Amino acid sequence: MARKKARPLPSGEAIARRSREILGEKLARDIIILDLRGLSTITDYFVICSGESRRQIKTLAEHCMASFEAEGLRATHVEGLDENRWVVLDYIVAIVHIFDPEARELYALEHLWGDAPRVE
Repeated sequence: MARKKARPLPSGEAIARRSREILGEKLARDIIILDLRGLSTITDYFVICSGESRRQIKTLAEHCMASFEAEGLRATHVEGLDENRWVVLDYIVAIVHIFDPEARELYALEHLWGDAPRVE
């Protein structure tokens, strides 16, 4: 039986940009990408967005995971899917954060990482 050739993993920037597209399909609010290269050893990119309700937050997270899985990429860790106030999807080189508006304001990741350049 022939072995499947492994596909190269996409870069953190490619995952972040694709996340923005995927989240936009389900009308995520205020999507930003922070470039953390050189600032953090956690990951290369943060994608941060908001959902208007717990149902939308869950929909955004599930749509993002399903879209990436269809493209052969699976999150290594998922946190918060049951609570739906702050869902984290960890793709190692890019981490997607989906917040409700109150949690986003409380944790203020874009301010905490205010020295990180934004990716347009």
